[in-house]
Amino acid sequence: MARTLDGPASCPDCERPSDRVHSCYERRLADTPVGDQPVLIKLTVRRLYCDNALCGRRTFVEQVAGLTFRYGRRTPASRRVLAVVAVALAGRAGSRLAAALQTKVSRTTLLRAIMAVPDPVWAIPRVLGVDDFATRRGHHYGTVLIDCESGRPLDLLPSRDASTLADWLREHPGAEIICRDRAGSYADGARTGAPNAIQVADRFHLWQNLGTAVEASVRLHIKCLKAAFTSPDDPVSDGGDSDATRSMSPIEARIRERHATIHALLAQGHGIREIARELHMGGNTVRRNARASVPEQLLTGRRQPRASQLDPYKPHLDKLWAEGQTNAIQLHAELQNLGYRGSYQIISDYLRPRRRRRIRVVPPAPPGIRRVTGWMMRHPENLADEERRQFAVILADCPELKALHAHVRGFAEILQTRSGQHLKDWITATRTADLPRLHTFATGLEKDWDAVLQGLSTRWNSGPVEGRVNHIKMIKRQMFGRAKLPLLRKRVLLTAAANR
Repeated sequence: MARTLDGPASCPDCERPSDRVHSCYERRLADTPVGDQPVLIKLTVRRLYCDNALCGRRTFVEQVAGLTFRYGRRTPASRRVLAVVAVALAGRAGSRLAAALQTKVSRTTLLRAIMAVPDPVWAIPRVLGVDDFATRRGHHYGTVLIDCESGRPLDLLPSRDASTLADWLREHPGAEIICRDRAGSYADGARTGAPNAIQVADRFHLWQNLGTAVEASVRLHIKCLKAAFTSPDDPVSDGGDSDATRSMSPIEARIRERHATIHALLAQGHGIREIARELHMGGNTVRRNARASVPEQLLTGRRQPRASQLDPYKPHLDKLWAEGQTNAIQLHAELQNLGYRGSYQIISDYLRPRRRRRIRVVPPAPPGIRRVTGWMMRHPENLADEERRQFAVILADCPELKALHAHVRGFAEILQTRSGQHLKDWITATRTADLPRLHTFATGLEKDWDAVLQGLSTRWNSGPVEGRVNHIKMIKRQMFGRAKLPLLRKRVLLTAAANR
């Protein structure tokens, strides 16, 4: 509990001192906690008369410097703590953190605290970065502006139209270089709002545009991919010993394997007990296998096939199957003409193992369009051995894709070494190839020639802008994507200023 001292106080309007007291009242001010305990200041202040007849104010309340301000219920120190919490988390998460700091506030109070913080002060940048970000993906987009030299965000605009960017540039003149992507709206906006500024097309977006053209070109030659990995003679198995083993039951396969193992050990001179101990089997099981000269003698019991109405007709059925008649319905009708009185299901069950044995050896599927595009856009040294082998097969089978790969590597060399002076020669070389999608890409470069040349010749790019877009996405996720642009803008600017 405290009270102000007696003495004169200045009027907030005319600044004339006065010591004539009108009345007193108590103000309650929340302060920062001390020793994990909340602090409440009950301050008695005076209301004074203003004796200046020319002043429009008749009475005023005295303020304590560093402790009070008009209509304030918190001290400046407490407001600064809440502002830091609000900028870092905002909403309900910030409210929970404030409660842990012994300061109970609602989420709306924190939002008001954010909006009350003034924007950081910045100077007009020499190199301005421009890019778009999604406020609602696929529906609404905005524009982020940053200082490419420091990476500091300057502003968030409500749309990505050319007029929006042009208006901002007119209000903030002085940018000498503007880094942007290949979007036409930013090119027009920069040209209108800052006609003297140098525009720089980002190298990443140039490479991305080339990747789109390469993918479209590969799609036109998809037949070459299939032909390079498809053999004209696909082997078909239609029976045989290996297929017979494939169609036998697991029990039969196990009996045959066990019989062969035991007889192999007997041939080596091992005894019954020794074999039983080695194979972890009973002695009677080993003796039974030793007595059987062939594994068929062990295949007894209910697993053996029973007599069937189809037995007299099986030779004729096998003959028809060998001639290529595999339709069970037609075979059933033909056997009925020969006197067969059984059901269709018996024939179907008899033919099922044969159908299973008709296994076509299918070669591996050829690489997809996206995969081949990735191989073409990556550096050859970054390909695995198997990828390099498959890629070489494709290029050897398709001259157009081989020429496309050569042009892609040429553009990559220009981009990596920032030798934009060779771009004209590269475009001339692409015109001679039968690659229409690459011609379209070259035409787009010529329409934006000055910016593209700057992007392939100077060190400036939109990398810092892309990093700031990721920062915006993180803040949006913290607020579950429900924040409006003013709050999003305030948090982006203040968090970036706090991290400096």
